Amino acid sequence: MKNEIDLNQIDLKSIEVEGVNPSDYPDFCDAYVSFATWKNGTPLTESECDQLTDEAGELVNEIAHDIFL
Repeated sequence: MKNEIDLNQIDLKSIEVEGVNPSDYPDFCDAYVSFATWKNGTPLTESECDQLTDEAGELVNEIAHDIFL
């Protein structure tokens, strides 16, 4: 089992979300983290982005809403 990602260690301003489909409003269930960095500037791996999407669904949804609006 993977360790949970510590959101306190991620640069939240660096998170990029893709898959925001207007026809999926307000759920945006296809939205996912495509890029993010740790606070030290190191990019998350694709696997870590997938894990972040799974673990921080609410945050991903909030970012998707910001993109949509």
